[in-house]
Amino acid sequence: MSWELTGDVEAFASTSDDFLRSRPVEHTVFLTLVDTLRRKGPHAYGSGAPIFGQWRAGDGSVDGVLLQTPPHPMLFSRLPAGAVTEALDVLAGRPLPGVNMLADDAAAFVAGWPAAATERMRVRLYRLGELTPPPPPAGRARIADGGDRELLLGWFAAFHHEIDGVHEDDFGEVVDDRVGHGDITLWEVDGTPVSMAARSRPEAGMVRIQMVYTPAVHRGHGYGGAATSSVSRAALDAGASDVVLFTDLSNPTSNGLYQRLGYRPVLDRVVMEFAS
Repeated sequence: MSWELTGDVEAFASTSDDFLRSRPVEHTVFLTLVDTLRRKGPHAYGSGAPIFGQWRAGDGSVDGVLLQTPPHPMLFSRLPAGAVTEALDVLAGRPLPGVNMLADDAAAFVAGWPAAATERMRVRLYRLGELTPPPPPAGRARIADGGDRELLLGWFAAFHHEIDGVHEDDFGEVVDDRVGHGDITLWEVDGTPVSMAARSRPEAGMVRIQMVYTPAVHRGHGYGGAATSSVSRAALDAGASDVVLFTDLSNPTSNGLYQRLGYRPVLDRVVMEFAS
């Protein structure tokens, strides 16, 4: 049993695809990251070179994976016994800004990593059961188009600023790609957009709801819930068998909202930052 590392997304995809698709809900981020890297190239998320890894079980099958797109934290799947300790060894000496792991695995990794660690965020993965739309607020949903580009550039930047994430300075390519694919739903009132929600492209029947954002001036009216409900319905209507999303566990408002819409908890992850 051992880790195998590679910088080649195609090599990683060819050997890990069955493992990732065997649990598409749990592996939602891996599936969308690999898809984006294959479509847009190795620097889709930054100038640093990505690193991929797979844990081979005793019979040679893949039973765990890791993936990092610098400068983001390294993402780990659920790991079997022994894989955390071996990961510490195989990654020793590699610059690592942080890790994103299942909460149960993170403590063991952090305890063995030489740099001091600080918890940045705990997130919960939800899967949609039966969609329960909220009472509709004023307005209507529509798909964002090219005329919304400047608005979306500002909203994407504001969204990432609020979650304190590591992100690019120019969202132009991301916005153009998502608008071109019809991935962004806006809620508008009297012709003015007041909230947005986006969805990922389908992978193994799974779609993830992302980028739910309402400017502060428009909050408290139910627009975010309406946008999320609308984009969730669009994902189902497009054939998704699993619709998922993540929430920050420090935000009780969003966790309560999504559960009222029909989302049910699946697992918790923790993002840890390491001192440089």
